[in-house]
Amino acid sequence: MTDTIILGVLLRKRVKSSESFQEILSKHGCIIKTRIGIHKASDNVCSPDGVILLDVIGSDADITALENDIKAIDGAEIQKMVFTF
Repeated sequence: MTDTIILGVLLRKRVKSSESFQEILSKHGCIIKTRIGIHKASDNVCSPDGVILLDVIGSDADITALENDIKAIDGAEIQKMVFTF
């Protein structure tokens, strides 16, 4: 069986925390297969909050280290989805 693991990250104060979040993604880049960023945007307004979906691979320890680094960011919330097939 194979697991597909998706980490959903709600990043509040996105503009303020995006630099440290990007550093974490670069640090753990080898286990990130896909990254999708979602935020509300219009012509005049850029949302202060955003959701990022990360499709990750690797050992449990590697994924836990990524989760812990993200949790250390002020305003970050993380949820994990695991699909086994």
